[in-house]
Amino acid sequence: MNIHVETVETSALGDRSYLAHDGETGVVIDPQRDIDRFIALAGRLGVRLTHVAETHLHNDYVSGGLTLAQATGATYLTAAEQQAAFPRRPVRHGEHITISPTLRLTVHATPGHTFHHLSYIVEEEDQPIGVFTGGSLLFGTTGRTDLLGFEHARELALRQHTSARSLADALPDEAHVWPTHGFGSFCAAHHTETRQSTIGQEKHTNPALRMDADEFAAHLLDSLDDYPTYYTRMAPRNIAGAELIDLTPLPQADEKELHQRIQAREWVIDLRPRTAFAHRHLTGTVNLGLDGAMATWLGWILPENAPLTLLGESHLHLATAQRELARIGIDRPTAVATGTPEAWAGGEDTLLNTMPTATFADLAAVLTGNSPHNLPAPDAILDVRTAREWRQGHLRDAVHIPLPDLAALLNDPIAGAAEIPDGTIWTHCSSGYRAVAAASLLTRADRHAVAVDDSYTEAASAGLPITRPRQ
Repeated sequence: MNIHVETVETSALGDRSYLAHDGETGVVIDPQRDIDRFIALAGRLGVRLTHVAETHLHNDYVSGGLTLAQATGATYLTAAEQQAAFPRRPVRHGEHITISPTLRLTVHATPGHTFHHLSYIVEEEDQPIGVFTGGSLLFGTTGRTDLLGFEHARELALRQHTSARSLADALPDEAHVWPTHGFGSFCAAHHTETRQSTIGQEKHTNPALRMDADEFAAHLLDSLDDYPTYYTRMAPRNIAGAELIDLTPLPQADEKELHQRIQAREWVIDLRPRTAFAHRHLTGTVNLGLDGAMATWLGWILPENAPLTLLGESHLHLATAQRELARIGIDRPTAVATGTPEAWAGGEDTLLNTMPTATFADLAAVLTGNSPHNLPAPDAILDVRTAREWRQGHLRDAVHIPLPDLAALLNDPIAGAAEIPDGTIWTHCSSGYRAVAAASLLTRADRHAVAVDDSYTEAASAGLPITRPRQ
């Protein structure tokens, strides 16, 4: 095969972009906003970009399609029916886009994830070898259908079913499936661990190809989870045509400025791993480490246009966070600081704090009257996972407040007092990442918290009572 498909991962958001080329000429599919990655990849390969193709109007990130096309002189392909406020080449179902003498795309309408969603069938010398499916046919699932409003979700689910079937009918079993979503993105109806697939494999595993339309629609709608609130801000930016990303260095804050921002209850985010944060951190900061889905969770809990300061161990960590946040439209955090908690505290040990952490085995021991490591007994156990995770099983006596809801409640003293339990709160999630984030939010609000930094799969092994869904 002379056609090559290069994958550009954006694992922090659970997405993939692609560069398809023949060694000389290429097309980029669904690029993220930081277009330097695609320009550099094409340069390393010696490939000239002649086209940029968008499968749909994205809700989970700011697109880089327009700026990449402008920077390279490429033709920008988007759905003809999709509203847009910028120059582009509108394309429709059945159109053929010639990239080179051996590489061609055929536009295939696949509504479902959005009303005007397109997929692009990749053909080498007129023979289909794969398809870029965007948010349509994913690995073992499909894109969710409620992002345009739940009132459209069932109609779009039925269209999603039809679209998946149309791709399966149009392509041979050996054709590759190259989706944009499905690697942790909340745009996917389900999260899977599959890393590659074909049409033939999807016929055996994908509910859209194994269930009838009504059964599939019911299955999809029943499985939908909450999605980040910042999604509502992505589509308008992409309709307008996102401006060029600005990754120039951010203003540096000294210790005095950091203390003033914390005292003003501004958002100061510690990007270090949660173990380092728990060991020692600047009092009043919130932990969302770069080792997890920082941008997704911060974008979800951060009030729009709120002042934001980032703390990192190095300039590289801050630059990484700046890039990740810019992808979801948080363009210019107010300030940054590098170093250690001791440096940020300016030598004032009273400004430093630690966070108690535990395992599920520790929790089970405390609940039976044994207190390992002098851990305080919980007045409440707070599960900060999503609604879907909670429905799949939870600790019998836990209180459920998803992490974004907890942040909102803590910003509303009246609602928070009514919903958040009093006393010492033990927080947990599925891995520990959100548990520490939640505990840091609570301690920022002068509450007492212990974070369970452990895998939820260990809860049952520790003997904790689990409430499971009825089969």
